Amino acid sequence: MPMPSNRARIDHGRMQKVQQTLSEFHLRKEELLEVKRRIQQEMEKGLKLETHNTASVKMLPTYVRSTPDGSEVGDFLALDLGGTNFRVMLVKVEEDETKSWKIATNNQMYSIPTDVMTDTAEILFDYIAECISKFLDQYNMKDKKLPLGFTFSFPVRHEDIDKGILLNWTKGFKASGAEGNNVVGLLRDAIKRRGDFEMDVVAMVNDTVATMISCYYEDHSCEVGMIVGTGCNACYMEEMKNVELVEGEEGRMCVNTELGGFGDTGELEEFRLEYDCIVDETSVNPGYQLDTGDQKQIYNILTTLGLMPSKVDCDIVHLACTSVSTRAAHICAAGLAGVINRMWENKNRGMMKITVGIDGSVYKLHPHFKHRFHAMVRELAPYCDITFLQSNEGSSRGAALISAVACKMAS
Repeated sequence: MPMPSNRARIDHGRMQKVQQTLSEFHLRKEELLEVKRRIQQEMEKGLKLETHNTASVKMLPTYVRSTPDGSEVGDFLALDLGGTNFRVMLVKVEEDETKSWKIATNNQMYSIPTDVMTDTAEILFDYIAECISKFLDQYNMKDKKLPLGFTFSFPVRHEDIDKGILLNWTKGFKASGAEGNNVVGLLRDAIKRRGDFEMDVVAMVNDTVATMISCYYEDHSCEVGMIVGTGCNACYMEEMKNVELVEGEEGRMCVNTELGGFGDTGELEEFRLEYDCIVDETSVNPGYQLDTGDQKQIYNILTTLGLMPSKVDCDIVHLACTSVSTRAAHICAAGLAGVINRMWENKNRGMMKITVGIDGSVYKLHPHFKHRFHAMVRELAPYCDITFLQSNEGSSRGAALISAVACKMAS
């Protein structure tokens, strides 16, 4: 039998070293169950008036108290701001001859320049109002005063369905004068300054809430919304008697968990690696939100970086990417399992059927993330029959549909 070449021995040694390093990324099931337990503990703190301020999972009331019942019809506008691109969408909700909902949409994406993201709140919202004006011109709708649902995917403390105070910017936004102020008020002021159209801003929601409502139109078991993209977050329908930040005990309310904040007060320290610390320290918002493809793609990417990778180099990069993305999928799964377990406890246990409406670039575009994520959620919540429903334009459509619900409730 021929002896392995010197090069093969070197490659074997390199691969062993890499595998040893990457073994740190593996989280055992017992560790994930502990993460799930700690998340539920923070959720409980976030819901209670006495401990809310110290909770890393803020459990923000959304004032969305009901899901659609099918009687919401008409034309509605949606504005979806959650990153460097935002969407304006016209949503027509009709009822067909079989009494089923029929939804038609037209939309336009707009990019926000970096200098606008980091200027003043007035500059940012004036730019958004300008883009809405262009959209209305495009569809000849400036003469109509439409209800507008605003998806605003940043941490907000709601005081009503159309009033929310921005707690802090994330995702690279730094516009001054916005934090601590009513976001809907900032948008209304910008529309008023512009003066060439009128708009009735009736609801502001988080992208997770909008995704849940959008998916509810397809599956009435959908009572959880989740985003896995730039950040990770989830919302769900909670019993009002448990939401101590809002008066009243009857019925239910959708709660925005702000799950991405988990770990901000040290709950994940023993699970963090030195690589997490480096990524965090070099991010735009250090201290916040602490939680690829095939060989040919890897080769092409490394080549564009000016490298001449060998097959083993590509294998190592593939292994590293797999380890990082699997770890991310499993931690996200622990978060969602915590939310689902909370709902299961509210329903006095037993087998529970639940649908999760889900959106986000990582979930939709990563080739393996969703499968690893699904499998681990089901492993960590074995007492639930879980369906995952991928949202289609959920954060935009959902905002318009929530504005439809808000209009109906106000009438």
